[in-house]
Parts: sequence; structure tokens; C-alpha cells
Amino acid sequence: MNSFDFDTVVAGAEALDRGAEIIRAGGLVAFPTETVYGLGADAFNAEAVESIFLAKGRPQDNPLIVHIPSLDWVGRVAAKVPEAALDLYEAFSPGPLTIVLPKIDRLPLVTTAGLQTVGIRIPNNKIALELIERAGTPIAAPSANRSGRVSPTRAVDVYEDMKGRIPLILDGGMTDVGIESTVVSLVGEVPVVLRPGAVTLEMIASVIGKVVNHRGKVVVAEAPGMKYRHYAPTVPCFGAATPADAAAFAASRTNCIIVGASDFVAAAKAKGAEAVVDIGDTPAKCMRNAFAALREAEKSYDCIVIEHFDGREGYFALNNRLSKSYGGQLVPSVS
Repeated sequence: MNSFDFDTVVAGAEALDRGAEIIRAGGLVAFPTETVYGLGADAFNAEAVESIFLAKGRPQDNPLIVHIPSLDWVGRVAAKVPEAALDLYEAFSPGPLTIVLPKIDRLPLVTTAGLQTVGIRIPNNKIALELIERAGTPIAAPSANRSGRVSPTRAVDVYEDMKGRIPLILDGGMTDVGIESTVVSLVGEVPVVLRPGAVTLEMIASVIGKVVNHRGKVVVAEAPGMKYRHYAPTVPCFGAATPADAAAFAASRTNCIIVGASDFVAAAKAKGAEAVVDIGDTPAKCMRNAFAALREAEKSYDCIVIEHFDGREGYFALNNRLSKSYGGQLVPSVS
């Protein structure tokens, strides 16, 4: 991990000071959170934020999330903070929950992709929190990967995508959650989950009452991950609803690997599959390991078959991500 040939450093006081200096000077820093690695800039520096879009090749209408270190910073970014937002922050922050609120006028529109709202979260990662505190400004940050690619959960993933594009990566090891934060909007009459994550709709409802999942066609992306294909490996990917489907399809292709939960890949092996990756036996383990597994698989295989988690209890958020990896394309059923 420490053999990178440019400015990647292990987290520490000196590294954090350097990162904070880069942020204040209008530069970019990749840093770990508990979800995935982020690519950060001063949220109030329009030119710096624009450089995030350029480094990633990110569409300009895909808004960024603004990261803050504590609840008392919310008013630095949001023009209005309803009681429901305070209740959710108290319940789930620091943590993998982003709340969409009306933005203050001073926050540049490039940060919010032209919207009058902004997603704000308090990450549950000491390096991220200390970086924001030392920089002295909220940090706008999407995932630290090329646009459309699999999100990075390790510093090496950031390096592979962003080599030569950014001056500094703060290495905090593998992230704990493994998929991006839940995004809930509180700007309408009824709270809406725009992007599912580890904080579930049911958990949110237990705090503030009625909340619904976003449904229907996305015309304007109110949150990251809504409008464009994301999380895509560099080789063809397909989803499989059953282990038998996965095994049969993999056998029909050259150099193909199956990625899924423990029971799924075990059943696929029983059906004759040779190359498999077990990403875990619980939803939390599968979320943590999925993106790293896809990044490793694309390096050695020409085809990836991913378990289609639709309908499995506890896997709603992971299925949201992985179904975008394979574009919703399922292999033929053999049943």
C-alpha cells in the first residue's frame, strides 16, 4: 500500500496538516470515510469544486455531498434546519446518512449541480473529521473514482483511478460500511429516501415517522447516484437471480467469475462453477466487501456474474448499487 509512486501518504498529524493546507489552497484531497473514499474540495470554493468534476469526468448535473465535522456546522451550509433533520442527525450521526436541506446563498451552485438544496452529512471516520476541522471549511466530496467506475473502498482503488490527477490521498485502510451513504430529502412535505444505504428507510421512519422511497423516472438528480450508470467494472458484468443461472452462464463464457454472498456462491460451486468470490454471509459483510471484490475481479477475469440480491431481506441498498454495476441485465434463466 505504501509503494505508490506519487503523493500518497499514511494518515497522521503531518499528513492531515498537509491535506488541510491543500484544501484551503483550493486543491483536491482524497480521504477515507466509513462508507467509501471521498474526493474533497472546499465546498465554498467554486473553482476548487469544479476541479472535482474535471478530475472525475463527472457530469455537471450530478450534485455533491457536503461533509461537516459536527452538528453545530449544519447552519454553515443549510438555510433551514427542520426539527426532523436535527432528530436524524442526533440518531445517526456521525454516520452514513446524508440529509438534503435548502442551501445557503453563499454555497456555489456548482457544488449543488444548480439546485437550491444541498446534501449534508457528518462522516463517522476520525481522519475525515479531523481533515475538515483542520481545513476549517465544509468539504464537498463525491466518491474518489473516475465517474461511472466502482467506488473505492481502499486507498489503492483511489490510486488506480486518480493517479496523476490529484496531489494527495490519505490512506485510512479499508472502509467499514463499503457503500455510499443513505440520502434522505427533507425539503418536501413527505421525507423521501433518494438513495438507499446502511441507514434504512425503516430506521429513518422510527425517528421521524412517515418516509417513502423515491420512485419513478429521474429527470433531475436530487442526490448522487440517481441518474447515471455507476459502479461499473471494466469488463462485462451480468446479474444472476439463482446460483444455477450464474453457474450455467459462467460455464458458457471464457474466464468468467461469480461474485455473491456465501450461500449463493457455495450453491453455484455445487452446480459446477469454478471461479467464485464469497463477499460475506451477512448484509453488512457483503456491503463492505462488494466493491473491492469487483475491482479485484476485473483485473483477472473477462466477465463477472454478480448475484442479483433483489428480494433478499437486508440487501436492498446493496442491490441498488450492484444492479447498476450490470445495468440491470440478468443472465438467462435455466429453470
